[in-house]
Amino acid sequence: MYDDIAKSKLNPRPGVIINHPNGSDVYAGVPKDYTGEHVTAANLYAVLLGDKSAVKGGSGKVVNSGPNDRIFFYYSDHGGPGVLGMPNMPYLYGKDLIEVLKKKYAAGTYKEMVLYIEACESGSVFEGLMPENLNIYVTTASNAEESSWGTYCPGMDPPPPSEYITCLGDLYSVAWMEDSESHNLKK
Repeated sequence: MYDDIAKSKLNPRPGVIINHPNGSDVYAGVPKDYTGEHVTAANLYAVLLGDKSAVKGGSGKVVNSGPNDRIFFYYSDHGGPGVLGMPNMPYLYGKDLIEVLKKKYAAGTYKEMVLYIEACESGSVFEGLMPENLNIYVTTASNAEESSWGTYCPGMDPPPPSEYITCLGDLYSVAWMEDSESHNLKK
């Protein structure tokens, strides 16, 4: 995570992040391996591929997976046609991400992978590019031509606490996270 929300001067609750109007702090205790200038597409690719030598900065942690592992990958940022935002340039381009996923598959370092992508036009990153034989399930917040939408925004029901002038989350992410919290995912 870029890590610019909790300590922002615009945050009405310094050091705290909430994602529900009545929610508790979801920031405290969260491990942060890559923040600020170390949040780059190159580092993301290196982490996913398990390539410690290619990582620049951060903790150096990578996905050290084997052939029987299941990988869950969640990404949230802005998006556009064929691209996902990154706080540091260059952006993450669909064709580059697909090449990384192909390399990961060829290396035999996972059994199954699930990607949840939260961004406007996030479907465009995979549409017509994603091979069907990689044992990867992808779900996106939007198709190739639509926006992703905020939720718990001022004027919505329920609204965020009165001191907030922003949305607390994106509808897609909030929906699957709240659903996951209401079920035993280990069954």
